[in-house]
Amino acid sequence: MSQLLSGERIHLVDKKGRQYALTLKAGETYQFSGQKIPHDEMIGRPDGTVVILSGGKKMLALRPTFGDYVLKMPRGAQVLYPKDLALIPMWADVYPGARVFEAGTGSGALTMALLRLVGPQGLVVTYDLREDFAKTALTNINRYLGPTPNLVSLRKSAYEGIDLLDDGVPFDRVVLDLPEPWQVVPHAAKALRSGGIYLSFVPTVPQVVQTVEALERAKVFGMVETFESLIRTWSVLGRSVRPDHRMVAHSGFITVARKVEPGLLGVVRESELAEASASESLGDSDTEGAAL
Repeated sequence: MSQLLSGERIHLVDKKGRQYALTLKAGETYQFSGQKIPHDEMIGRPDGTVVILSGGKKMLALRPTFGDYVLKMPRGAQVLYPKDLALIPMWADVYPGARVFEAGTGSGALTMALLRLVGPQGLVVTYDLREDFAKTALTNINRYLGPTPNLVSLRKSAYEGIDLLDDGVPFDRVVLDLPEPWQVVPHAAKALRSGGIYLSFVPTVPQVVQTVEALERAKVFGMVETFESLIRTWSVLGRSVRPDHRMVAHSGFITVARKVEPGLLGVVRESELAEASASESLGDSDTEGAAL
């Protein structure tokens, strides 16, 4: 039976599904709206057990999922939504044993997602200039994952370059959550192995345009794709089935590319641009003809 332990992060969940985070510590007391419960009454209980506060309020005590944890953990920078944390490792094809470069660390949510996938045989190198962000991120990571010897956290700017480690082995993946990822594209082109994957996350269309243009200028990236994710939850109460009034809609754009040998995909891209330009010109002519 999985039991709640002193020192670990848990969530208390009320009957409306609202979650409240706390770290269990022997001898301490949790207070909620004037009601109390000693941590000792939760330590040693099964994960998912019902606990009763001093005023009679019942709550579930359980270990949070990764998605629940990142939404409630302390943050310096804005964290990515779980929907994006799920898609990014999939489209970056992060696998056990992979060597991944990440920037910036932020609050550590994406770093944790990458660490969970590369496993103990893999490696994540993460850059962030902000010491306060890095400190918060490392606290969040250690609290949820425990010791992470396969993480290298450095106070550097990816805009200035991506340094390989002492063994000189290139990275399998480059994953960026930065305001100006296009500045990193030339560095990623050098730091990635052939066949490696570049991925960046940005919130706005102008950022996407500059990123894709930088990938094209680099001449070594192909199979460039950009997309966003939307999630609409549903309320199912007996025969009342309808979409929820709120949804997690646009949060950002994900752009993915592969580092490949030049000479094929660049030509295809140029022909596609020519076709798109011709199609737009034809559309303008049709509109003018209709107006006449």
